[in-house]
Amino acid sequence: MSLIIRPEAPADIPAVFHVNQRAFGRDNEARLVNKLRDENAIVLSLVAQVDETIVGHILFSPVTIRDGETEWQALGLGPMAILPEFQKQGIGSKLIRAALAELKALGHDVVIVLGHAEYYPRFGFQPAQPFGIRWEIDVPAEVFRLAELTPGALRGRRGIARYHPAFADV
Repeated sequence: MSLIIRPEAPADIPAVFHVNQRAFGRDNEARLVNKLRDENAIVLSLVAQVDETIVGHILFSPVTIRDGETEWQALGLGPMAILPEFQKQGIGSKLIRAALAELKALGHDVVIVLGHAEYYPRFGFQPAQPFGIRWEIDVPAEVFRLAELTPGALRGRRGIARYHPAFADV
């Protein structure tokens, strides 16, 4: 298996839709990706390619965190999708690691994710609540996580995280 992780290209759009649709078993996340793309709200979108087939996708979009009158920006990871027949082979881990390294190189310092509490800690994601950051919607604390790409980036920062409005439809 020859795996390549690379930026999404315009020709990949149908395959990215297909991967998200298959991975989630519905088209909500696939439509979300298209809407974020249409609204130029994607900071980073990578695909995992095996031979000539797109088998995985990861996307990052802006997240606004507000504490009263103070506002700052982070990035949200998601959706991330792997075709079912390629899951549990380490492709998702490779996508996340490659994406976080790229985001750090681009100067981003905080990434937020709403996801599996058992999966994301291996990539440095910790519960957001102890940092004084919560999502605008009540969710279990163990699934709302963040990672500091720059040590100390969260010092003195707190607030309520708000994803791009396109996420309201998911």
